[in-house]
Amino acid sequence: MKYPIYPCLWFDGKAAEAAAFYCSVFSNSRIISNSPMVTQFELTGKKFMGLNGGPQFKFTQSVSMFVFCETPKELDTLWAKLAPGGTVMMPLDKYPFAEKFGWTTDRFGLSWQLFLSGAKQEIKPCLLFVGDQFGRAEEAITFYTSVFKDSQITDLNRYEKGQPAEGSISHARFTLGGTGFVATESNLSHDFNFNESISFVVECETQDEIDYYWNKLTEGGQESMCGWLKDKFGVSWQIVPAVLGKLMSDPQKSQRVMQAFLKMKKFEIEKLLQA
Repeated sequence: MKYPIYPCLWFDGKAAEAAAFYCSVFSNSRIISNSPMVTQFELTGKKFMGLNGGPQFKFTQSVSMFVFCETPKELDTLWAKLAPGGTVMMPLDKYPFAEKFGWTTDRFGLSWQLFLSGAKQEIKPCLLFVGDQFGRAEEAITFYTSVFKDSQITDLNRYEKGQPAEGSISHARFTLGGTGFVATESNLSHDFNFNESISFVVECETQDEIDYYWNKLTEGGQESMCGWLKDKFGVSWQIVPAVLGKLMSDPQKSQRVMQAFLKMKKFEIEKLLQA
């Protein structure tokens, strides 16, 4: 796997609008490509995909974008742009775990956590384990870091004795294939869990890589179509060939390639090349 893992955000016809908005919020950001189905963009130098998938899936707080901010002014500026039109879960304030923190959804429903870290601004996907997945965060982190090369657990904190979720993960940081992630869990009652609204794209150079990640991540999980799967924790992934973008940009081949992969669960590179 040569390329970093990156999030795919599921929109109902608003992928390009959302991408333009996010690029206006964050510095070092740009639109990479745009089509009626997919918009690819970078935020703070990290790749994202916006997918016009339809109305089936809606963002929840199960996956949010956790933004580490260098200064209070930087955090305040981001909050002032992201919060309007959304719903505030935790007001911008001082908390026992942070000098300054806030949690809000934006006008598209995507969840953001802004955290004053004192370090250079960085966005990391945050996985929240609740409901029937509560108590499985450490298991998931250990599993993911065993599957992906260039991975490590960099921080693992637990709720302290006497706290409602004593012993479970309060905040963890880890990298998968060089991409930073955050995880936490809550035993409070929530009416959401992981769904396909946010998936993680793994671009593979060879069929062996596709086979490896597909087989590892579907263990105890569920296969879907067109390279999509759910792992045993309910998190969605897309295992795709890196050459797919080039094939889909070829006007002479794109329709045949699309017809070929619409019949596939796991991608088969050779069949796509022959389409």
